[in-house]
Amino acid sequence: MALTQTRKQEIINQYQAHGTDTGSADLQVALLTERINQLTTHLQANPKDHASRRGLLQLIGRRRGLLSYIQKKDFQRYQDLIGRLGIRR
Repeated sequence: MALTQTRKQEIINQYQAHGTDTGSADLQVALLTERINQLTTHLQANPKDHASRRGLLQLIGRRRGLLSYIQKKDFQRYQDLIGRLGIRR
């Protein structure tokens, strides 16, 4: 269910701000979005998995908080990020 190491590295390479960036808010949002997408497909196949649904809601809340932070700090960066990720907010 978790991200594979190669997929995680691909996301890091795509969204990192500089060469050694592994934890910026943009990158965290991108990683959370990938996990949210995986859990969403899992829950479509397993609708009675309530523990995973709770985990999904926690991930969505964490992503929402990070997106709010980015929006307050730099609105243009926020717009670019949600456009690149294809999420609506």
